[in-house]
Amino acid sequence: MLKYIQFNQEYNIPLLKSELSIALQQNWVDHFNKNDYEGDWQSIALRSASGRENDILANYGVDEYQDTPLLNQLPYLKSIIEEWQCPKEAVRLLALHPGAEIKPHRDRGCNYEGGALRIHIPIQTNNQLKFIVGGEQLRLAEGSCWYIDFDQTHSIINAGENVRVHLVIDALRNEWTDRLFESYGYKFEEESQGQALDRDTTLKMIEELERMDTPAAGDLVAQLKKNLE
Repeated sequence: MLKYIQFNQEYNIPLLKSELSIALQQNWVDHFNKNDYEGDWQSIALRSASGRENDILANYGVDEYQDTPLLNQLPYLKSIIEEWQCPKEAVRLLALHPGAEIKPHRDRGCNYEGGALRIHIPIQTNNQLKFIVGGEQLRLAEGSCWYIDFDQTHSIINAGENVRVHLVIDALRNEWTDRLFESYGYKFEEESQGQALDRDTTLKMIEELERMDTPAAGDLVAQLKKNLE
């Protein structure tokens, strides 16, 4: 499966930074996942479950998301978000300050195979930023547009002198995104093979657990069989 896609879009950097300057006048909040980073990592919501700008949670599965008042002050960013013809969930600006580090971790299920896509559009960055995804260093230029499989182990170190700010769009897969991803080489047959492999692995686990013949093993077998339905 693809670790990442760099899309052909190249956004207007001066416009991105002009609207960033408006957002920077607002109150940003520290990222909620404090175990996974050191230094200053902050965010502000352009779209959230509550419609509030300080609600920066990316809650997969929440049915309704709302634009925040800030987004209406940022027409260029809003037009970029609307280009994505798929259901949008949380949309945030994320700022990693100089000297800050996001430790190696995985965001489980945050990939296209799992039905989700996270789009990154760098607004401000620097050449001293070290962004590692699945063992590969990526260089995301200002104004570029990327999908990244964040179910892989990834980490970021900002060793530069300026804040790294990305527009991050969380969205859900649909037919429009399937066509888009296919045009960039996404192999749906590999996805099907992976799902078949997972089923085979589950069946083997069931077989081994049934041999154990214990109450705990029986409970797990029942759950695994339910997952296969």
